[in-house]
Amino acid sequence: MSDQRRILITGANGVLGCVVARHFLERDPDCRVFLGVREKRDDAEALASCHAGRAFLCPLEVTRADDWQEAVARIEAEAGPLSVLVNNAGCHDDALLAHMTGGQWARVLDANLNAVFLGCQAALQPMLRERWGRIINIASAHALVASPFKAAYVAAKHGMLGLTKVTALETAEEGITCNAICPGYVWTPLVAGQIEDQARAHGIPREDIIRDVILAPQPTKRFIQVDEVAALTVFLASDAGRSITGAAIPVEGGWTAR
Repeated sequence: MSDQRRILITGANGVLGCVVARHFLERDPDCRVFLGVREKRDDAEALASCHAGRAFLCPLEVTRADDWQEAVARIEAEAGPLSVLVNNAGCHDDALLAHMTGGQWARVLDANLNAVFLGCQAALQPMLRERWGRIINIASAHALVASPFKAAYVAAKHGMLGLTKVTALETAEEGITCNAICPGYVWTPLVAGQIEDQARAHGIPREDIIRDVILAPQPTKRFIQVDEVAALTVFLASDAGRSITGAAIPVEGGWTAR
């Protein structure tokens, strides 16, 4: 495999996706980063503009098999075979199991599990041919534990972890690794907005919502920073991470140590 690595990051218009992309671009001057985006792409466009010639928009609806095949083929045609896949896209739709609709269940499973299956399957074609590859699945602490109201999300993330392990076993002798990063609550503008909404809805001070509701499961009582997840992603994609495969790596302030 050449030293230049081709990296595809899904959900690249979100905060975490953009930060992961920046970490790759800053730490590896030879890499080419493809930003998997759908309709909303303003942040990804700005990132690609700042790193012209090294970062590129890659239209991708992660729940469509044809989109995956086209994205992987496009990357190979423009820069070379895909080296690293970061499955970062996802969604959640919380509800009590007794009241959850079939549509809610299907949507969450499609975005968080079926999309990862499609991505791994498409990415493995060039990786197996090159006998080198890295797949990093951004899972969640909910791949390891459960919480009320999250039946679909917990099921999807547990499934993602199982898929990660099978992929690792099937490619262990092919120079390919597959791992899952399991973050706790990561500080993003979306989470900040949810805190303000809950504080208003319940008439509880913002600080109490953070400590007693959002961060109640995390013994450190602090949010995970996106840079922490991004740095681990870059490490797992490196040669130094070659002996780590099939792992579920918690980055959750001690949540799963209980």
